[in-house]
Amino acid sequence: MKRIVILGAGESGAGAAVLAKKEGFDVFVSDMSKIAPRYKQLLDEHHIIWEEGQHTEGLILNADEIIKSPGIPDTAPMMQKVIAAGIPVISEIEFAGRYTTSKMVCITGSNGKTTTTSLIYHIFKNAGYDVGLAGNIGRSLALQVAEEPHEYYVIELSSFQLDNMYDFRADIAVLLNITPDHLDRYNFEMQNYVDAKMRITQNQTAQDAFIYWNDDPIIRRELEKYDIKAVQYPFSELKEKGSIGYIEAGKYTIEKPEPFNMEQEALSLTGRHNIYNSLAAGIASNIAGIKKEVIRQSLSDFPGVEHRLEKVCTVRGVHYVNDSKATNVDACWYALDSMKTKVVLIVGGKDKGNDYEPIKPLIREKCRAIVYLGADNQKLHDNFDALGLPVRDTHSMPDCVQACYELAQPGDTVLLSPCCASFDLFKNMEDRGEQFKELARNL
Repeated sequence: MKRIVILGAGESGAGAAVLAKKEGFDVFVSDMSKIAPRYKQLLDEHHIIWEEGQHTEGLILNADEIIKSPGIPDTAPMMQKVIAAGIPVISEIEFAGRYTTSKMVCITGSNGKTTTTSLIYHIFKNAGYDVGLAGNIGRSLALQVAEEPHEYYVIELSSFQLDNMYDFRADIAVLLNITPDHLDRYNFEMQNYVDAKMRITQNQTAQDAFIYWNDDPIIRRELEKYDIKAVQYPFSELKEKGSIGYIEAGKYTIEKPEPFNMEQEALSLTGRHNIYNSLAAGIASNIAGIKKEVIRQSLSDFPGVEHRLEKVCTVRGVHYVNDSKATNVDACWYALDSMKTKVVLIVGGKDKGNDYEPIKPLIREKCRAIVYLGADNQKLHDNFDALGLPVRDTHSMPDCVQACYELAQPGDTVLLSPCCASFDLFKNMEDRGEQFKELARNL
């Protein structure tokens, strides 16, 4: 019996374990951290052996294949031993793809993945399609394949997941953009990160579709290196040569495969970045054969994504907006670009090799003050103090929200758009956003 070892027992790892058990493998799950009770219960219900708080080498290095959580870097000590032993390592998505013939709609990009994935899922659901939501959001693809199969899956893919995907194929691939992110995981080499993102096109055939942002200079450069076999559907904010999706004269327009348009004002999502997300989602839905009236209605009534430019409350004339998902500089740039008022900006967290230069002009133009939120804010001081704006140094969310309250004036927006990961002070970006929302509402 072939032995599968799963490193990491979160959503993806526990789901992969259930599918592996169903397919008749000898399965073992190992997690260096504590395993959440719901995942322990899931593993126990399927009689899967697991360990937590350690990696037992003898039970791992005898694997025929290893499924690795995307959060585990190759530099982790056990991964170094796995690599040295020559054991094949794959992702949960790669593994799940072996056991389904469902249509895969896959979305990646440095920014906008969650919004676009959620919007496509919203449209497919409204159309009555049998569809599952998976990847970075939703339930584990492997668990759904094992226990709740769907005809379609809409999957958000991070660069980490793409790194360990080899034979998996996207029927519809969406590449939103490529800007610096996670460089600490890629030897601080941008090309390594770019290569990971471009893997979304691998294995595509002439029967498949590749949707991408035509204005992105990195994507356009990279496409010259690749022999893309899929039908290409480029989009851009304005109509330009080659783009089949764009905004023209206030009209949201898609030229093919079926001509479609609607008033830009009718889109539920606002801001330049959301034009791109809405175009990508509309094209994907059009390719999947969804009726125009369903696409039009769904683009109009989509409620948005939690922690992404989420309007929280207004206190004494000051608006509070939660953009905790903005974990890189480019995401913060788009958030600032969409602001119509003066901004008190909250930035900081675990730096991923950020270059803050691109947002400095917008900060000068839009911001009244900056509040730093992190365990170590020195890099923020080095980058932003010279702009001459009032700054506050904080190391907890209560202190941060109080500082914003003191700095903001009626009509301003307090914007949590941190540019950084959350793990220095918070469990994750959701925890950071939830704390911000609760404190703002209690002002």
